[in-house]
Amino acid sequence: MPTILACTDGSIYGASICQHTAWAAERMTAEVKLLHVIDHHRERTPNIDLSGAIGMDASVELTEELTKLEEAEGRVARIKGKAILEEAQRQLTAAGISNATATQRHGALPETLEELEPAVDLVVIGKRGEHADFEKGTLGDNLETVVRISVRPVLVASRAFKPIKRMLIAFDDSANARKVVDYVASQPLLRGLECELLMVGRADTAHETALKRAAEKLKTAGYTLHVELKPGSAVNVIAEEVKAKDIDLLVMGAFGHSTLREFILGSTTRSVVQNCRVPVLMFR
Repeated sequence: MPTILACTDGSIYGASICQHTAWAAERMTAEVKLLHVIDHHRERTPNIDLSGAIGMDASVELTEELTKLEEAEGRVARIKGKAILEEAQRQLTAAGISNATATQRHGALPETLEELEPAVDLVVIGKRGEHADFEKGTLGDNLETVVRISVRPVLVASRAFKPIKRMLIAFDDSANARKVVDYVASQPLLRGLECELLMVGRADTAHETALKRAAEKLKTAGYTLHVELKPGSAVNVIAEEVKAKDIDLLVMGAFGHSTLREFILGSTTRSVVQNCRVPVLMFR
């Protein structure tokens, strides 16, 4: 049976992560594994070295108190994590997913994901996490790292869930974009959705040929398509199409043709994900 790994940290995206996970689990007939990672570098109160400013006895006493504080913070983090997982299980059960199991791990999410991901088929994560700067609208640090290292598709949940009926595939004929088309054509997750296939670029023979090849593969798989090749800035055109076509899900490669794609999230992808208020299914 396929497996979905849903990563939750108790942020305001928690409910949306559960709803997107339930949607995907139903379409894939998949089991769900919930994951909460306690990152002690994020949870811990910074230790301040005052040994040079106070006496030896006071320094020893301070060290003892800081140790107690760290232990207390660790207990609080475990209790908080347990509550987050229990609430996520409750929400999934309410959505009709009764086979969800919960795992709490210590460490950093990217390293934990590298260990668990080979046994899963899809990763679900929120666009921003508990420590993200919502006023600036930046993406969560974990999201960028997870997408960079993930060998599985990553479904990035938007802040609010709405039924997914229409998708837009942003296609640029990169290796990642071709992987997107292969996945959509062969896997059940998106089957039956209305599909817009969009390429942003010059109307030349190379682009038209690549777009036609992708469209034929999707049509052979049973999709009814609306295909467009539009000039302009990829970020602006994709955002405009998502809004104008009332798109519920954006599907795209995480990186285009950039030689830096192994080190950073593609700049176009980052801007698109930041600016579009719909979930994004990304492939590395």
